[in-house]
Amino acid sequence: MANSEVKLFGLWASSFCHRVELALKLKGISYEYIEEELNNKSPLLLQLNPIHKKVPVLLHSGRPIAESLIILEYIDETWPELSALMPEDPYERALVRFWADFLDKKFLETSEEILRTEGKEQEKAVAEYRENLEFPEIGRNILKTQGEEQEKEVIKFKEKLEVVEHGLERDFGGQKPFLNGENPGYLELVVGSCLAWVKAQEEMTGAKLISKEETPFLFSWLSEFCEFGVVKEALQNGPDQGRRLEHLKLKRERLLKLTMV
Repeated sequence: MANSEVKLFGLWASSFCHRVELALKLKGISYEYIEEELNNKSPLLLQLNPIHKKVPVLLHSGRPIAESLIILEYIDETWPELSALMPEDPYERALVRFWADFLDKKFLETSEEILRTEGKEQEKAVAEYRENLEFPEIGRNILKTQGEEQEKEVIKFKEKLEVVEHGLERDFGGQKPFLNGENPGYLELVVGSCLAWVKAQEEMTGAKLISKEETPFLFSWLSEFCEFGVVKEALQNGPDQGRRLEHLKLKRERLLKLTMV
């Protein structure tokens, strides 16, 4: 679907931006992608998102929309005739929103904020990160530990992941292959957008975080997502995994140095 009025301001390393890109691709909406620099944000980005000053920002017909979850719903409501992202049933929509919010706050939001800020903004993000703890803190600990200590952190991560496994299976277990039916939707975009980073962390640390044996529902669901048409194409044509590994390597080196201080 041709649409020259849609622009996405993003950052290659951001899972929040990646989910918006995938949503546009699933809907078949053409768009212009504008890569921002973490240390040199454009005046236009700051103008479009003066409150948070961060990506992603979707610009549609000259009007900016910020925050990835809000952007996903905006895309779905603006182009309702194309592959629906949200379920029709109000209760199911509420469940999807609950899990998206839970996963963002416990798993992604605060840890990624540390990566995309500096100075006082980063200090604030670190403080919020520590308050929010659980998934982000454990993920960070996996990166900064080795040997037996790392094994303990991996066990903690898997214990937390079991909560997600059982909760999603309880709420959506009867829906195949995706939680929204035949096509990936809102929640797949939220979770699936960070998979490349999970795989990079597995490769970097040697720790298997999501497995068929321990989390069969999540494993099967996310495997289906990765093999789905435009998603598979986007993953293949997206940032090279070597770039992610190099990014994680530098992050891990910084964390290991901090633990030695």
